[in-house]
Amino acid sequence: MIGAIAGDIIGSVYEAHPIKTRDFPLFGPGCRFTDDTVLTVAVAQAILEDGDYARWVRRLGRRYPWAGYGGAFSSWLQSDAPEPYHSWGNGSAMRVSPVGWAFDTMERVLEEAARSAAITHDHPEGIKGAQAAALAVFLARTTRDKERVRREVTARFGYDLTRTLAEIRPGYAFDVSCQGSVPEAIIAFLEADSYEDAVRNAVSLGGDSDTLAAIAGGIAEACFSRIGQPILDHVQACLTPDLWAITERFCRRYVNR
Repeated sequence: MIGAIAGDIIGSVYEAHPIKTRDFPLFGPGCRFTDDTVLTVAVAQAILEDGDYARWVRRLGRRYPWAGYGGAFSSWLQSDAPEPYHSWGNGSAMRVSPVGWAFDTMERVLEEAARSAAITHDHPEGIKGAQAAALAVFLARTTRDKERVRREVTARFGYDLTRTLAEIRPGYAFDVSCQGSVPEAIIAFLEADSYEDAVRNAVSLGGDSDTLAAIAGGIAEACFSRIGQPILDHVQACLTPDLWAITERFCRRYVNR
């Protein structure tokens, strides 16, 4: 989960100014947490409390109205009677990493990922993107086998994970769809040998950098375990006390078990 948050913070400065290189400062000037972090923490809080994803996403989302939400999500957040809005955007996948940590069977992970997505992103591609990202986290932490992740995600969701970053990078552009960003984020993880490597891969694609890095970073943390104390220190320094407290509580219960 911290891997997703760190990825969001690292990628935040490149979302509006995409780059096509792995050579960049991990925590450059202006790095901050965005909606990816707020909603990841909200999903974690829901798991810790009562499983009511909509309740906690709305509660934390309203606490941080400046975090960078899309227009449709902002309307949902402020509505008195919110309903799913059939989104296929990658917002469902960017917030789902806690599901891959908290549940212990593939079936339950897929079920909870779908539930967490469907409060807003009830389009089949929105559900699929969340399930693929959560399943990748689950398999990465339980098997540490990147080829198993590739096979299972491909078989269940039909994503083309045979492409390489070198093939994708030249023509890749900003894409907020699940179908146009979740496979790429998973490939960024598959080509990595460490957490930092995965995040650099994701940002270097030059797309929706914070979300790509959040998804890839969440999977990479689960696989490689070691994020590194300097990155953890930066994350804690960037987060508000309430967001850090929820993150720490979730990690004590589910990540460091």
